[in-house]
Amino acid sequence: MTQRQTQLLNSLSNLQQKIPPYRPVSSGQLVRVVGLTLEASGCRAPVGSLCEIETSEGSLDAEVVGFDDQLLYLMPVEELRGVVPGARVTPKGQQAGLKVGMQLLGRVLDGSGLPLDGLGPVNADQTTSTHAQPINPLARRAISEPLDVGVRAINTMLTIGKGQRMGLFAGSGVGKSVLLGMMTRGTSADVIVVGLVGERGREVKEFIEEILGVEGRKRSVVIAAPADTSPLMRLRACETSTRIAEYFRDQGLDVLLLMDSLTRYAQAQREIALAVGEPPATKGYPPSVFARLPRLVERAGNGGDGQGSITAFYTVLTEGDDQQDPIADASRAILDGHIVLSRSLADSGHYPAIDIEASISRVAPMVIPAEHLEAMRRVKQVYSLYQQNRDLISIGAYSQGSDPRIDNAIRLQPAMNAFLRQRMHEAVSFTDSQQMLGQLAAQCKV
Repeated sequence: MTQRQTQLLNSLSNLQQKIPPYRPVSSGQLVRVVGLTLEASGCRAPVGSLCEIETSEGSLDAEVVGFDDQLLYLMPVEELRGVVPGARVTPKGQQAGLKVGMQLLGRVLDGSGLPLDGLGPVNADQTTSTHAQPINPLARRAISEPLDVGVRAINTMLTIGKGQRMGLFAGSGVGKSVLLGMMTRGTSADVIVVGLVGERGREVKEFIEEILGVEGRKRSVVIAAPADTSPLMRLRACETSTRIAEYFRDQGLDVLLLMDSLTRYAQAQREIALAVGEPPATKGYPPSVFARLPRLVERAGNGGDGQGSITAFYTVLTEGDDQQDPIADASRAILDGHIVLSRSLADSGHYPAIDIEASISRVAPMVIPAEHLEAMRRVKQVYSLYQQNRDLISIGAYSQGSDPRIDNAIRLQPAMNAFLRQRMHEAVSFTDSQQMLGQLAAQCKV
């Protein structure tokens, strides 16, 4: 045997040692069902893969969400129905890829990327993995350009940069969905991706037909997972929305990602984690929730050279308008700013009900000129001065002429309220917003 042949045999032997032993895929059986958690034994499957479970009505798919020794923990993708003791469980392998392409525009999909709109199958050009590789933070372009969202109060007082991640903090019934709809119609972004997660089915239909409208839908992709879907499907809806936005970003397009809501995503993960035995931590939320939030949010933002951007708005539901809710607090720390919607403003008929005192855009100074920043500062100071003395003014305890600054704030209050208000179907460009801000700032004496 030659030296060359000996080297080849040694190489083959080393490779053979590295190859794991072949284990044929075998079917197991269902041994326990508790709530939405299924336990199976006798089969092997990696976490995140799918299994087919035999039922009295046919079969259903379930995803492997954990294991304990020889037991697999499964979570059904569809409604759990017709499951019997000892049912056969057959591993199916990894989940199917996600279809992506410009053909997605105008479509309404579920959390798995399947059509919900009755317009037939998605005839997209490509199929991609549902999980993308994270971008090296040093490879991302810096946020340097403003994005027009068509809302005057945001364009001027809370300017958004292309690639920014913003939180929209609000309780129920203060106009979150309407504000999102205003941005879809007025934004300068090339593509809009909307994720409606955990909402009422009626609201999904209303958002698509009335708030988004025909024109807004032409350049939008909507992913919907209403409240009656499984927690697994709600998780998938958020990740599918982000993955589709990533595809369009990689094509060099500027994407506006609107996700309603990040709280429902956290709640879905809480349901799954508690069901498989993870201990609760802060207000019933297990640690995995706070690990998954930044992984989802960090996927948005600017791409590298030759790529576009994902400017993301994540709505965060504040229970009882509590800004210290654990999800609200965690979200505020990982986002590039937050817009707070005030219930008192909404109750007074002030829409959009943006509380500009409690809101902030952390990248605004990097994307607007110095004169815009100065005008914003002047208007905000006069607005805040009135709010600080509003109680004294309303009860008549303030005497006109006592403080010229307060007199000026009282005089300008109607103009400021008119500036910050905007009709639902009205879109104001970024340039027009800047001009109106300059005119208002010229009247402010700080």
